[in-house]
Amino acid sequence: MRVAHLDSETDFDGWRRAARAFRLGNVRPSDAGFRVGAGEGGLFDEGPPPAPEANAQFTAPRAFVDLAQAVILHRSADRFDLLYRLLWRLGDEPDLIKVVSDPDVADAMERAKNVSRASHKMKAFVRFRQVQDDRGEAWVAWFEPAHRVLERTAPFFQRRFTSMRWSILTPDGTAFWDGDSLSFGPPATRDMAPAEDEIEAFWKTYYASTFNPARLKTRTMQGEMPKRYWKNLPEAALIPELVAMATVRTDAMVAAPAPEPNARLAKTLSRINRDAAFDEGFVPSTLQELDQAVQACRRCPLWRDATQGVCGEGPKKAKLMIVGEQPGDQEDLAGHPFVGPAGQVLDAALDEAGIDRDDAFVTNAVKHFKHEPRGKRRLHRTPNTSEVSACRWWLDAERHLVKPKVIVTLGATAALGVLGRKPVVTQERGRPIDLPDARALLTVHPSYLLRIPDRVEAAEERERFVADLKKVRALL
Repeated sequence: MRVAHLDSETDFDGWRRAARAFRLGNVRPSDAGFRVGAGEGGLFDEGPPPAPEANAQFTAPRAFVDLAQAVILHRSADRFDLLYRLLWRLGDEPDLIKVVSDPDVADAMERAKNVSRASHKMKAFVRFRQVQDDRGEAWVAWFEPAHRVLERTAPFFQRRFTSMRWSILTPDGTAFWDGDSLSFGPPATRDMAPAEDEIEAFWKTYYASTFNPARLKTRTMQGEMPKRYWKNLPEAALIPELVAMATVRTDAMVAAPAPEPNARLAKTLSRINRDAAFDEGFVPSTLQELDQAVQACRRCPLWRDATQGVCGEGPKKAKLMIVGEQPGDQEDLAGHPFVGPAGQVLDAALDEAGIDRDDAFVTNAVKHFKHEPRGKRRLHRTPNTSEVSACRWWLDAERHLVKPKVIVTLGATAALGVLGRKPVVTQERGRPIDLPDARALLTVHPSYLLRIPDRVEAAEERERFVADLKKVRALL
């Protein structure tokens, strides 16, 4: 038997070179073997792959290469042999990968699916714990993936936690992100990761408070959160008690009296006809009346999933109006504009530009939070043109009441709400635009600055943002 030695369990490049040499050398699957590391040869081993035959050529479809890259991460011992068997058959059956009923193809696809599922579970169940080192704060996680998906999944954490220094330790290897580059190291053991940190108690409290006993489906929960991961999840210690108490808590919820109606909404609907938000004849006379009326707005469907409408805040006759896109998750819960991470960036930039936020009227082009649920999180979704147009009535009402001299728009959606057209912000930013009632100046949204992974580029863009705000101050 011809035997190829691979550098590691996930050495795809090494397997591909060896498999290609086997195939070009006309070595049948029953006579080809793959082993990880140098090791000792078997009794019937005949050496490495042979030199290819003269003028021998062979190509594999891209679909097979993609499939092989996933299957090689599976923990099964015979995965190399399965892949070579498929490669051998492709010579006579070029469309083999499309035949999903074929036993070998079905087997490979099932293993690829298991690898994909393991990668997804890693994204969901890695729990970082805080540590301190000579550079300050860092985060370490221990995880035991079902398959060897560390290198495949680590870039997700690099994108998700760009500003953190973190390490993920697994029995297969380690991943390190130092804020600039992602690197990989040797396998680790459980004792190399911290057992707990001070944030863990807060996380357990949050998990327990969001556990809904009335929607408990134990089998489904264990399917999505298999028990094999529980030992590394802080919240898993709470699950048995939460499950045991689910029936009692559900009975208590059913027996509890109905809560009082939302006083704010009830007061609004008593003063303003439910359909007033559709009536173009309704004109709010004060910012307070406008804020109340927004709570009854049904001009577009966004009100259905939002906690509340979020109107602008600031002096009644502010010279400067700052218009963003829409409330974010924190703004939707708090009922105030720009109180989340983007608001902190905006506050710091305004201060650097010499503008006092308290002197500006800060609002959004859309008054309700548009989002989609992703687990326990609510992910932002950009409002479409019809939603911005529907909400423009409220923005125009704010402009009519405040009468600002200068309006700065943050991002393309805000510009659409103010100008009635969606400009290319990168081309028109920083140039004053004359409007019938004010002068407008376009710039980027602060959240854009938070999404730039490169630190140098982020610093440069922030300087441009501050420069735009200084032009606003000059207009004032």
